[in-house]
Amino acid sequence: MGYTVGEVAKLAGVSVRTLHHYDEIGLLGPSERSGAGYRIYTDDDFLTLQQVLFFRELGFALEDIRRLMHDPGFDRAEALRLQHRMLADKATQLMKMMDAVERTLDGIEKGTPMAKDDMFGVFGEFDPKEYEAEARERWGETDAYKESARRTRGYSKDDWARFKAESEKINAGTAALMDSGVPAVDPRAMDLAEAARLQIDHWF
Repeated sequence: MGYTVGEVAKLAGVSVRTLHHYDEIGLLGPSERSGAGYRIYTDDDFLTLQQVLFFRELGFALEDIRRLMHDPGFDRAEALRLQHRMLADKATQLMKMMDAVERTLDGIEKGTPMAKDDMFGVFGEFDPKEYEAEARERWGETDAYKESARRTRGYSKDDWARFKAESEKINAGTAALMDSGVPAVDPRAMDLAEAARLQIDHWF
């Protein structure tokens, strides 16, 4: 079944202008044309659009999404599994922050403010500056380092907390497989390795 750009915009909850922009930058365009020459989106295009919107919700830049999804090795199912894990981490972090907001509000209303450790514990303890000097010494003149520095300059404490949560989940999964004697060529281990690669690519 085919869909016009207006129908896709309405069904997906995005603007026609957004879809035109995705087409212009080579991210997603309609795969077919009608007999009258109108551009038509297919069911497969809908799946691609859904995946683009998931990546956008996770904070990926459009150029990063385009590069990832046009990579010859891109696996849609594996990308969805990664998105599911990242969205689950994001949901967990948001629930923690909602709980902190509720407890802060309760403390204000009752006149019993939260302890400082509880107030800021939700943001995590990862300090990205801890390894900054070593990283600059090793890779400071490379394009990769300069791009990483450009991205991380704008990261908030919440961003670093999300990165830390994602890293801990990948590390815990890797440790569990190693403890179970799972070989590196096992699909589960390779999936985690790919998740780690995509995480580094996204954040840095």
